[in-house]
Amino acid sequence: MKSRKRYAPKPGNKRRRTFSKKRRFPKIKPGADSSLKTVFASIGIPDKTPFKPDPFQLEALAVIQHSDCLVTAPTGAGKTWIAEQTIARIHQNRGKSWYASPLKALSNAKYGEFSKEFGAENVGILTGDRKENPDAPIIVGTTEILRNQLYDAMHHGISLPTDFVVLDEAHFLGDEDRGVVWEEIMIYLPSRIPLLMLSATIGNAAVIAKWLSSIRSRTCVVVKETKRPVPLYPIFLHPSGTLFPLTTRSTSKKSKLYKKVAAYVSHDRPPLLSPPHKLPPFGEILRVLRKYQLLPAIFFLKSRADCDHALDLCLENLALDQNIKSNRGYRIQELITQHPHMANHRQLWHLEDLAVGAHHSGQLPAWKLVLEALMTEGLLDAVFATSTVAAGVNFPARTIVFFNSDRFNGTEFIPLGPTEFHQMTGRAGRRGMDQIGFALTVPGKFMDISRMAKLMTSSPSDVESQIKINFSMVLNLLLSHTPEQIEALLQKSFANYVRVKTRKKRQIQILKKNRHEPLWKDFLQYLNFLQKTGYATTKGTLTHDGVWASQLRVDQPLMIAEGFRRGIFPETDPAMLAAMIAIFVYERESNGTIKNRFKPKMLLTTFRKLKKSLESFAVDMKKNGFNVRPLLLQPAATIYAWSTGQPWDHVRSIAEMEEGDLAMLILRTADNLRHVRSLQRVFPKASETAAAAIEIIMRPPVVFDYDA
Repeated sequence: MKSRKRYAPKPGNKRRRTFSKKRRFPKIKPGADSSLKTVFASIGIPDKTPFKPDPFQLEALAVIQHSDCLVTAPTGAGKTWIAEQTIARIHQNRGKSWYASPLKALSNAKYGEFSKEFGAENVGILTGDRKENPDAPIIVGTTEILRNQLYDAMHHGISLPTDFVVLDEAHFLGDEDRGVVWEEIMIYLPSRIPLLMLSATIGNAAVIAKWLSSIRSRTCVVVKETKRPVPLYPIFLHPSGTLFPLTTRSTSKKSKLYKKVAAYVSHDRPPLLSPPHKLPPFGEILRVLRKYQLLPAIFFLKSRADCDHALDLCLENLALDQNIKSNRGYRIQELITQHPHMANHRQLWHLEDLAVGAHHSGQLPAWKLVLEALMTEGLLDAVFATSTVAAGVNFPARTIVFFNSDRFNGTEFIPLGPTEFHQMTGRAGRRGMDQIGFALTVPGKFMDISRMAKLMTSSPSDVESQIKINFSMVLNLLLSHTPEQIEALLQKSFANYVRVKTRKKRQIQILKKNRHEPLWKDFLQYLNFLQKTGYATTKGTLTHDGVWASQLRVDQPLMIAEGFRRGIFPETDPAMLAAMIAIFVYERESNGTIKNRFKPKMLLTTFRKLKKSLESFAVDMKKNGFNVRPLLLQPAATIYAWSTGQPWDHVRSIAEMEEGDLAMLILRTADNLRHVRSLQRVFPKASETAAAAIEIIMRPPVVFDYDA
């Protein structure tokens, strides 16, 4: 992880100062600027009125009956209603619909909603972890499952058995890791099937629509709504405890800092809430927010550790209303009844007595669902979360609190962009529960206050193509296409569309004649290696091995396929098979130290055999320019311990992971095993053993009853 640097002051700019000199840390006393009196007076619960569709919703309903439709509207504006109404129309006409979302948690939530709306017998779910009622007329699932079904349909020469597809969170097209899946769906989906895309954050929606219109032989219409259902008001917390408006409107309609905030920013040595490297006094901040009825709140912090440590700084937030505390305690017990492991959670006391919780990827899925339910039901004052929570859940708050104007992208800290900012502020203001929502900026070492003010009025970022070639894609396309046909498919990519459109006409003509464009060149590199290793013929068709290897739609299909081809995977021991498969889903760069008592002799023998056998193949892949992750013992030891019935805490000590990370390792191992299970015709014993392995690793606290 790269260290994060303090925002460097620009030449001649005296607004930002170093923190080396002695600073002032005033005692926080709740207060509010007089200009906020009218704003705070508008806080309250809106009157209940009969539902009336907005014009953009009606427009989208009309469009989707004859065209594809890309809807961009703020979070909570009612985009899902458009999908529901269209699904209802198609269902009444005995048609089928597919609703794809980026996350399993969102798919599970939507499955529950649709089951109530359309009847459980009419709705199925496909997420890898869950496969229920797969032949239902309405399917909810993850985008990867939908993409895989398109692969299968092309392979068998049939059309996807659905009449309507919804891609929720369509801006994931620009996601660095998973955007390729969205783009593949858009390219492969038969043009007869209407496509509805929903997003709150796409700056170049018109460009994407033109691209889709050019490749799908049907018009794609953009329906845009910019008005938030709950207005957003930006405020600023002075370290003294006084709240100010963050911005003020100028005659040019551009936001600029409120005069008292500007004075703070330009101060030579402005007071701070806390010393550098220490967390702010969250309990006192909650006291300020409570006085002005700004709770519940979501506090966005930079790391999991900060989210966890923040809870201990909220001791002043002891519940005073015993009725609310009693209701919360009852609801918590009700929620965790089906999850005994949760009853001993180290943060349960904070949840019950302080009404605060930490929500991040290091937590178990069941714990996060408990927090989301309590927050949605208004039983919590605050949730401390990392920025990733904005795209993954649906529990709005009255106030969103920012402490940093940057975010961690997995490698380094980068400035917060419009897309991430709009995702986060989309949580501010609960439709039907709030008349106004707030975005609170808190000063600190990593807060660029002027940048936050600009983000308040910035447009969403453009979405860029993230399509890239991988072995799973190449194998599956070769199942149903010749290399020449695949070249034509790759020319339909959004990346190629943008590339061509940005060239001059003369250059376009040259480009059309140039067969060696980037994607095609990458494809040939993968194809050449498949031919060299016997998975494809010199003519570009798959060999017998290539056909069954194509069913391994996982991150490292070729390494796993080669392991089976060389006969090094245990085909009769479920626990050992799970352990060996776990090696290929582990993404950490270094291996932890494993004590001898955690390394059974049989495990070591099997691991060393696998590593030695695949070593030459891995070297060959690297020489040909392909990335190969190291084969490490720790994930194998972790999953072997879990597979053989070791207690959860004991397994965690082997893994040296947070609970959420361990759960993710187990879930991803199970997902890889499902693909091994699909090889029953070629490796019947391994397929049967993979099925048994899934059963023994998918148990509490990793899995739970979603309906509990």
